Amino acid sequence: MQLTNESILCLHKLEIRKDNKHYIIEDLVTHEFYEMPVVCIDAIELINEGLSLGEIEHLLIEKYPNEEVDLLDFGQQLLDLDLVEMVDGTKVSVEKTSNSEKLGLQWISPNLGKFFFNKFTRFFYPILLVVNLVLLISNFNLFPRYKDLFVFDTMMFNIFLYAGISIILILLHESGHILAIRSFDLPTKLQIGNRLFFVVFETDLTQGWKLSHKDRNLLFLAGIYFDSFILLVALLLKLTQPFSSEIINGVIGLITFDIVIRIIYQCCIYMKTDLYYVFENSTGHYNLMESGIEFIKGKFGKSKDNTKSKIIISYTIFYIIGIILTFSMFGFYYLPQLVYMLMKVLPGFTGSVTSLQFWDAVVFCMQLLILILLLSYSLSKSYGKRKGYRTIYSGEENNI
Repeated sequence: MQLTNESILCLHKLEIRKDNKHYIIEDLVTHEFYEMPVVCIDAIELINEGLSLGEIEHLLIEKYPNEEVDLLDFGQQLLDLDLVEMVDGTKVSVEKTSNSEKLGLQWISPNLGKFFFNKFTRFFYPILLVVNLVLLISNFNLFPRYKDLFVFDTMMFNIFLYAGISIILILLHESGHILAIRSFDLPTKLQIGNRLFFVVFETDLTQGWKLSHKDRNLLFLAGIYFDSFILLVALLLKLTQPFSSEIINGVIGLITFDIVIRIIYQCCIYMKTDLYYVFENSTGHYNLMESGIEFIKGKFGKSKDNTKSKIIISYTIFYIIGIILTFSMFGFYYLPQLVYMLMKVLPGFTGSVTSLQFWDAVVFCMQLLILILLLSYSLSKSYGKRKGYRTIYSGEENNI
């Protein structure tokens, strides 16, 4: 639809909340969220008063002489986001369905969430992180080694054990996110995604944009908080050695390995980890990954916003550190593990079909194939989501 300066828009019912730096707009029909600066909020309020786009532009130019104001462009953005119900009395929007209807897990009581996340635990969980760090630094023997993955001599048993423990620990991590958002009585869902070449579970925290930025940080950190509690128990068991069984001690070492590695990867914020969203949310500058990439390409050097430039530079430094950390982890852990597994498994194909070594090699290759298929599925799903997802997570910041 072609807009003119005389066009008068009628918007859907929106809810506006002040955020850290700008404002969060919620479409009360779809419950999608958008970030907008104050000049956009003023424009929306004037639109709701029934003024034409030309009249609004004139008023905003007077109020914001240093801003580049183009109401025709802004109006078109609102149309593209399906936030406009009518233009000059003519209905233009299609029927919309609520995204919150796709969410669930409301059978989990908010009281259960508040048991784990309340005023006391907000101070308790960070202390656990510090205690774990002190234990690992003071006793380097507690730090995981790549051979911690191999509890048994048979590789398929090791893979099954690691897969089972990893899935349980990941679900416990996601339970932290789920219980945290349910403590605010908000719906959510659990889905499969990916971080780089890792298959992961993801908790939908979109409804967290209803909360203050401090409460949102709790949602993002909740999984790490659960990890830190389990890690503390595992480290204390490794220190005290209460079990004589090598298998039990091996399982404890495997749990320590899995959690420590995943916490380290949380620092690789270029993969949009939980800590990435904490960084982004705390600064109030969203889409930092996209801005950081632009900065690395040399396209952000002339920004007029010095504060934002400093934040993007800081993020870019962490971005590069995260990439270096990923390759370091690959060199210290994953590559030695892969080489060790191949050396142990591949000779099994030369053995008898009835031998355990042969079937160990077969099962190992099948497990590797399943992992590749899961990764392919999550990559294709995330690609499709990027094409159609239009909440604040998608990086659509609306400016006049």
